[in-house]
Amino acid sequence: MTGAGVGVDAEAGRTVSAVARSLGIPVATLRSWNQRYGLGPAPRRPGQHRQYTAGDIAALRRMVELVRAGATPVSAAEAARAAADPAPLLGDLSAVLGAAGRLDYPELLSLITAHVAHLGVVTTWNGLCRPVFADLVARQEKGHGLIDVEHVFSAAITTALHRTVPPVRNTRGGAPVLLACTAGETHVLPLEVLRAALAEHAIPALLLGAAVPATALAEAMTAQPRDPIVVLWSQTRGTAAESVPAQTRASALLLLAGPGWTDAPHPAGTRVHTLEAALHRIGGAVRATRAPGRRKPPGPPKSGGTG
Repeated sequence: MTGAGVGVDAEAGRTVSAVARSLGIPVATLRSWNQRYGLGPAPRRPGQHRQYTAGDIAALRRMVELVRAGATPVSAAEAARAAADPAPLLGDLSAVLGAAGRLDYPELLSLITAHVAHLGVVTTWNGLCRPVFADLVARQEKGHGLIDVEHVFSAAITTALHRTVPPVRNTRGGAPVLLACTAGETHVLPLEVLRAALAEHAIPALLLGAAVPATALAEAMTAQPRDPIVVLWSQTRGTAAESVPAQTRASALLLLAGPGWTDAPHPAGTRVHTLEAALHRIGGAVRATRAPGRRKPPGPPKSGGTG
């Protein structure tokens, strides 16, 4: 993600043709998105030119990014609208902690959505979500419960990710990516974050969810059209034990993520210790398996037919 607000203020007040040239899309597509999805300026009186605001351009730039990554126009438009709001200040945790403490889910959702839309998944996770979780854990260790606060915060993150980074289609080929929690493991949020971060890089991933039995994971691996990349998350050593299925494909890449693997290594898997490391390893593996000459992901349509 390039950052929705980069260079936008200087472009504010431009006409439809100038904005279309700036974004590299046809004027007809820009007008279609305005009519179908409400992206762009509100209708003006007859004879007046439409002038695009900084928020309009930020939303349209995000729309272009998502469509080119493989999202459907409908889901991309819903996600892009969040980029029209002002960019938040990264590192200001007080508003998020306050909303979480009040169990104010709508406010939490708004704050997190704005961060993801403007700053991207990795920056939001490392600069906002992880520090908030660290604060909650520190207070829990002092005897404060806050389980309800933690769960509401986690739910808001998941919903914000689904709204802001919709699933992308596999338009480039490459190995399929499966994300799963080990059997008995219920902490699925880190894989939700990884799914969204991969989507920002135009890499589709199938999230199988929490507590996936080894047999179910093996069946999902077998069902793939080619050797998959599998990420297994374990939060504790107890959920890492006996959780890896027998190899159904000799060349499948198995990545072990989460602190549960620290003292429970598995010979068939490779440890990844951070979100960035997982993105790097998966991205490299997917690119290596894409067929030469495979077509690039589709750009915005050349006419108004966006579906």
